[in-house]
Amino acid sequence: MQEYSTKVSYSAWWRQWTLPVLVLLALSALPGCNAGKVNYNNGRYHSARDMARIKAAARARGRGRAPVTVKTKTKTAAGSTKMTSRRPGASPIAANVSRPIAEVIETARSYQGVPYKYGGTTRLGMDCSGLLQESFAAINVNIPRSSNEQAGWGLPVKPQELQPGDLVFFGASPGSNTITHVGMVTVATPESVQFIHASSSLGVIENALETDYYLSRFIKAVRPRL
Repeated sequence: MQEYSTKVSYSAWWRQWTLPVLVLLALSALPGCNAGKVNYNNGRYHSARDMARIKAAARARGRGRAPVTVKTKTKTAAGSTKMTSRRPGASPIAANVSRPIAEVIETARSYQGVPYKYGGTTRLGMDCSGLLQESFAAINVNIPRSSNEQAGWGLPVKPQELQPGDLVFFGASPGSNTITHVGMVTVATPESVQFIHASSSLGVIENALETDYYLSRFIKAVRPRL
């Protein structure tokens, strides 16, 4: 009898303590407990996928590629209204820029944030020469498709004489004379020259020409034949 009583007592003890322990272990694995705090952002729980998106957006903002765009209405030469979008913070187009070139620049800026895709010409993916071809198509001007062909589509321009709308060409490495990349000047002031292009790593973005990276790869510039 004593042995049976001991077994019953042990069994009762096991049930009394095992169930709460198992419940606590289960709760600790649920989102919202200490183990899940790594997935909290602004006081809310997010899945691992959502957190990855949040972090990617934060990194993009740190590189100056905020994914948010704003829409603006502009008047075309025909008098109709055109809706375009651009990244907040982009420098305004100078007042002395011709209406056709301003429209080309606005169109190019509307693609900001589009990822790079070799041979791409849509908002799903764009390459450098495709970006310019699509931008000039907004004013019904058909330009060559490749960056090499585009380099011959216009009059040579000295770097110190660059204007918005001019095309700038680059090589793949410092000192190279082989054109592999093209962009379009959006802002030209004594302080800085900005150009828009489809970067293979960052997608469609505006950068400063005077940075060491781009100056060391700069080959030539041309003014489009309009």
